[in-house]
Amino acid sequence: MTQDERGELLLRTMAMPADTNASGDIFGGWLLSQMDIAAGIIASQRAQGRVATIAIEAMKFIRPVHVGDVLCIYGQVTREGRSSMGITLEAWVLRDRIGAREKVTEGLFTFVAIDDEGRKRALP
Repeated sequence: MTQDERGELLLRTMAMPADTNASGDIFGGWLLSQMDIAAGIIASQRAQGRVATIAIEAMKFIRPVHVGDVLCIYGQVTREGRSSMGITLEAWVLRDRIGAREKVTEGLFTFVAIDDEGRKRALP
């Protein structure tokens, strides 16, 4: 799968020991947070301003993320309404910073464009 099929590279970070559970795997909540940040980047670019997450319609954890893995999140706007948009994301890791590339998570996030008072507004 090429980068164009996955979408734009939105975020790249490393999984650290502070983000693990008792088994040494990265918390799913940490991964979800990183994906929400990545989706927010592309959503705010499309909306040309403030956005808010209104739904996580799908989230699939495929493989665990380990300490030392480099997390790369790709995404694209796949659905648009009058004020909302759907962002499809894929999270991949480079094992131990340089190893094999593996898909670890995918999800569909919905964002809405908001004005300075936090009210819904139309997409430009």
